[in-house]
Amino acid sequence: MLTINTQAPDFTLPDQDGKMHSLSDYKGRKVILYFYPKDNTSGCTKQACSFGDLFPHFREKGVEILGVSKDSVASHKKFQEKFNLPFTLLSDTEKTVIQAYDVWKEKNMYGKKTFGVVRTTYLIDENGIIVKAFSNVKAAENPGQMLEEI
Repeated sequence: MLTINTQAPDFTLPDQDGKMHSLSDYKGRKVILYFYPKDNTSGCTKQACSFGDLFPHFREKGVEILGVSKDSVASHKKFQEKFNLPFTLLSDTEKTVIQAYDVWKEKNMYGKKTFGVVRTTYLIDENGIIVKAFSNVKAAENPGQMLEEI
């Protein structure tokens, strides 16, 4: 996990519509950058839908929400449409941003060691500085926790 009070690594990734987004595009706005393992899984769906439910409150506070996983643009599009998600999902199929933000880790699933995304959420300020960082977050609780942090 990256440390707070450091510059967040910039990146350029496609969203669910194939439009390119860079972190630097959001300069002047707060950004919640959250990393999740996979579209349409129970925990990831709970987290995304909770962010969606609270989206108007984040918008009132001038906060952008960006979700990142290694799923494809097409997978993100289906996920976004199925749950009517009002925020941006970014596709990092090459895991370059996932690795830059240090969220690709060894995991233990039912006694078997695998690698995957550790559910992690960063709050980035208007100048691109990481001001909060949470690893191994609880999917359903994370959006409410982030709203309290702002």
